[in-house]
Amino acid sequence: MSNIEADPAFQVCEPDVHDPADVLVLQPREVPLGGPRAMTVRRTLPHRDRSFVGAWCFVDHYGPDEVAASGGMDVPPHPHTGLQTVSWLFTGEIEHRDTAGNHAVVRPGELNLMTAGHGIAHAEVSTSDTSTLHGVQLWVVLPERDAHCARAFEHFVPEPVSAGSATVRVFLGSFAGADSPVATSTPLLGAEVLLPGNTTWHVPVDDTFEHAVLVDEGVVRFCGRVAGRGALAIREPGATSLTVQSGPQDVRLLLLGGEPFPEEVIMWWNFIGRSTNEIRDQRAEWMAHSDRFGAVAGYEPASPGGATRLPAPDLPEITLRPRRR
Repeated sequence: MSNIEADPAFQVCEPDVHDPADVLVLQPREVPLGGPRAMTVRRTLPHRDRSFVGAWCFVDHYGPDEVAASGGMDVPPHPHTGLQTVSWLFTGEIEHRDTAGNHAVVRPGELNLMTAGHGIAHAEVSTSDTSTLHGVQLWVVLPERDAHCARAFEHFVPEPVSAGSATVRVFLGSFAGADSPVATSTPLLGAEVLLPGNTTWHVPVDDTFEHAVLVDEGVVRFCGRVAGRGALAIREPGATSLTVQSGPQDVRLLLLGGEPFPEEVIMWWNFIGRSTNEIRDQRAEWMAHSDRFGAVAGYEPASPGGATRLPAPDLPEITLRPRRR
């Protein structure tokens, strides 16, 4: 993970009119994902200083990991409620299986969106021919009206488009003249952006949205604030344009956005609900192997004797604190 204490030099092509005070930069914390040979992810949402960007509520950034050393990804069947998972890869492949009967391979530049709704379970395993794994796992919280919708799965391959000096792949929402056909419950934006080094990118955006950039490669100045690899820089609503300035190195980032999410939710483990009791019920049903989540067909642990299903952690005997914007 980059150390961004030093302020890199930038070639500025036009003045940055944004006030850096309007931008919050979240540094990632490292979280092990899995067992003894766990791959490490860099997590920026949820954060003690911020719960959402629009309805985006969870951001894990991982890799590039050499699978021979890290063991790759091997996440046994586990549950979700009240959310959508968004898988986006830069390198490698992941095999996805879920209890809606979907069996798909997540590939670089291809969106895989799974809607949990009332309840779903899935497994994620890096494929045998993957040597390097590098990507993001994102969650979108569903508003209360859709929190108990039916399970669903969508796949979409966005075409790259030019947006000034940047190359953009829009996988959710509309941006730079490109539209994703994937429906969302709240207005959202998700796009991969490639920006050459020593470049200033000034782009119009929807001023009703919060916007954030997750830096995958390089270092940027986002609306006046420096953000290094793995950081999430967030701009509040009201901006009609955003400015991203790259350092000497080419930059890859994700641009995320959405209308501010007004609801309070309880996020615990892989569940999203509106009360502690609802979370307790969800956990109990998962542990009881209820039909709410179903069974994932075809998953085989990578290691003999490995878990075939992730048990839920113990739920503390307290009232869980709700998350709000």
